[in-house]
Amino acid sequence: MSKLYVMIAAAAMAASPLFAQSADIDLNGDGMYSYPELMAVMPELTEEDFAELDTSGDGLLDAEEIAAGVSAGILPR
Repeated sequence: MSKLYVMIAAAAMAASPLFAQSADIDLNGDGMYSYPELMAVMPELTEEDFAELDTSGDGLLDAEEIAAGVSAGILPR
C-alpha cells in the first residue's frame, strides 16, 4: 500500500467528526475498528454493511476500509 494512499485515508478519517475522536471508538487502542466498537457510536450500522466494508475479511476495519466506507456513504462524514 502506498504511503500517499494511507495519508489520504487518514485525512479522510480526520475530516469525519465520527472518527475525529477515534480514541473514543477504538476502545482497545489497536488502531482498528470492530463491529461492536462501531455499534457503540453507530447503532444503525448493520452487520451486512460492516461485512461489505471489511474487504480484508479479518473482522476489523482499518483506515483504508473506513475511508472507503465514508466515500461510499456507508459511514458518516
